[in-house]
Amino acid sequence: MGSVIIEGRLADIDGVRHGQIAIEAGVITAVGERLGPPNHVFSDGCLIFAGMGDIHIHAREDVTQKETHKETFACAAAAALHGGVLHVADMPNNPAAPIDDATYAVKETLLLTQGLPVTFTLYGGIGPGTKPLVRNVPYKAYMGPSVGDLYFSTLEQLDATLSNYVGRAVSFHCEDPGLLEKHKMAPTHEERRPAECELSATRFALAMIEKHRLSGKLCHYSVGEGLPLIRAAKARGVRVTAEVTPHHLFFDTAQVTAANRAWMQMNPPLRSPSDREAMLEALRDGTADYLATDHAPHTLAEKERGVSGQPHLDTYGPFVTWLIVEKGFTPARIAAICSANPGAFVNAYQKERWGRLLPGYVGSLTVLNLRKPTTIRREDLKTKCGWSPFEGITFPGSVEAVFVRGQVYV
Repeated sequence: MGSVIIEGRLADIDGVRHGQIAIEAGVITAVGERLGPPNHVFSDGCLIFAGMGDIHIHAREDVTQKETHKETFACAAAAALHGGVLHVADMPNNPAAPIDDATYAVKETLLLTQGLPVTFTLYGGIGPGTKPLVRNVPYKAYMGPSVGDLYFSTLEQLDATLSNYVGRAVSFHCEDPGLLEKHKMAPTHEERRPAECELSATRFALAMIEKHRLSGKLCHYSVGEGLPLIRAAKARGVRVTAEVTPHHLFFDTAQVTAANRAWMQMNPPLRSPSDREAMLEALRDGTADYLATDHAPHTLAEKERGVSGQPHLDTYGPFVTWLIVEKGFTPARIAAICSANPGAFVNAYQKERWGRLLPGYVGSLTVLNLRKPTTIRREDLKTKCGWSPFEGITFPGSVEAVFVRGQVYV
């Protein structure tokens, strides 16, 4: 890798300024003005961010090779680059789940042998009776049923297992398994997983984070009534953060019809219009910390059979331009929720620093063009599942380019 100088409007958590970024050997060496003749100059319609990160995806590639129709690491990487995402964190609910050092190493070897341009962080799984790995990794705990068998039938069972993980970083899928069982015969997906399931699980997760001194993260948060609980926990010093997904920011139950119900199913489900507005405000005001997609690239055939989840890596960057142009998010706030905060999350597990436009950080950048609209088309998608809930929707901007350790991808 050689040296490169990139010029344009630089967007970081402290605001936007015109300047240059010098990258050498894949690392930012200087940020300022008149660093030298630029190799790449971007117009004032563009914003240059530190490489954006999605810390909640499901690549689905598995060492068992039993599900060859599923997304591979390579397909997920291609979709991520297409969407302006330079690093991702992959969840552990595979058929052969990475729950100890041996199974984690097998999945990691499968990934690293591919030499992909997108950096992956792999979560370790927490299941009944599991214990932490020797190495330092982030963990995921599923309170209710998911893909594979990494879930708990009771909250008491989860509490007992979490006592093994004192001080670790644990992300929670907040749905109370007892309440899910109570509502399982309800007529619709939304009624089978009502808001009370997430609220009960939120209270429990916050108690577990405090009790076991965890660095906790609440995944794909969706219920407005739970946000005061998160704010209160943060105010009293509980180490908790929260994600919000594109689908919980863009869609709500008012948009679910008989025709689109299969495509609009995910866990937790879509909520009311007021919940959707609450999630937008939470992401804007700092109650929520990450724009994380929960990228779940199930095929159309699987969706027709009632499998939950939506693919979102291809559309991450265009969706971010919607937040800026139509929802009034400042570039500084976008830099926080898409770059700096995801970077801070993965930096504990990576050999390089992500998330800021500062010397010493990895020279990977996401360039968004706010004046070049993008209409999402199925034929443009890179995800293996080959569809998007945003098909036919025109976002106000697009991904102009990405730089992977100084190398440009247009």
